[in-house]
Amino acid sequence: MKLHKHFSLRALNTFGMGVKADWLAEIVTVEDIRHVLREPDLQHLERLVLGGGSNILFTRSVEGIVLHNRIGGIETVREDDDHAWVRAGAGGSWHELVEWAVERGLGGIENLSLIPGSVGAGPMQNIGAYGVELKDVFDNLEALHLGTMDMHTFRNSDCAFGYRESVFKHALKNQFFITAVTLRLSKKPVVNTAYGAIAQELKRMGVAVPGILDVSRAVMQIRRSKLPDPAVLGNAGSFFKNPEVDPEVFERLSGLHPGLVAYPMPSGKVKLAAGWLIEQCGWKGRVVGHTGAHKDQALVLVNYGHASGTEIYELALQIRNSVHERFGVLIDLEVNVY
Repeated sequence: MKLHKHFSLRALNTFGMGVKADWLAEIVTVEDIRHVLREPDLQHLERLVLGGGSNILFTRSVEGIVLHNRIGGIETVREDDDHAWVRAGAGGSWHELVEWAVERGLGGIENLSLIPGSVGAGPMQNIGAYGVELKDVFDNLEALHLGTMDMHTFRNSDCAFGYRESVFKHALKNQFFITAVTLRLSKKPVVNTAYGAIAQELKRMGVAVPGILDVSRAVMQIRRSKLPDPAVLGNAGSFFKNPEVDPEVFERLSGLHPGLVAYPMPSGKVKLAAGWLIEQCGWKGRVVGHTGAHKDQALVLVNYGHASGTEIYELALQIRNSVHERFGVLIDLEVNVY
């Protein structure tokens, strides 16, 4: 375990915010957490658990300690004829876990290829893309309570998964440090190509009967064509959630706006494409100071090199307000603002 003082977080967040932490601890084992939080000079400080830094916007420095999750490792812990239970360290790369599974013919997360961030962020956000959510394959996670230092196991039903939601963003926020995640993956995968542009991309690739590797490659190509690389242009992917509305609201809006992009949900509600709503308000490609909405995807707010976190956050609020004024719909932030 390494402990750093007055540490710059610029390289540890995909927006590239140059804020600092009073202290940063590199956590590679569970015992590292216990050791750090029992230090007399550190145990009463404000704490922030940080993974890949791909879903956070820093508007200030951290006057306390950052616990940087670097717990890695991937292993199959159980299997039967149909499934394999794969356990991964929460500090590892999510996309590397997807690659590991695809290489071994294990299906269920190929549609989640190239999502930035760490494995531990997956259940916190209930990450999802192209018709698949983490909860569909989630078995359990292990987490250390930051108060008692006891380990806990959370099953699927314990996590209160919703659309980009979990119990760790609400009732248990800032109480646990996720150390490992176990997924139940399929040895006989059935590919999901119905959502978004996957089928179209597979056709362009000349793939008639796709496997999970083909789907993964198609998803990566789509994401690369639509989303800016954080290493080139600071961003955190989709800044806003797609709002869900009642059918009556959808009928009213679709009558007023014939091009409205929407998707029916199993719950009976209708999910609206926040990117379309934002684009209709004139934000797509618009530059405001050192920030703006990306030219190819209005959901993505970017840092053109010198933006502060406050500047990006204020732009997000302007966009949110303009969508509400025009459509009467509130779009919530997907990115955590610190």
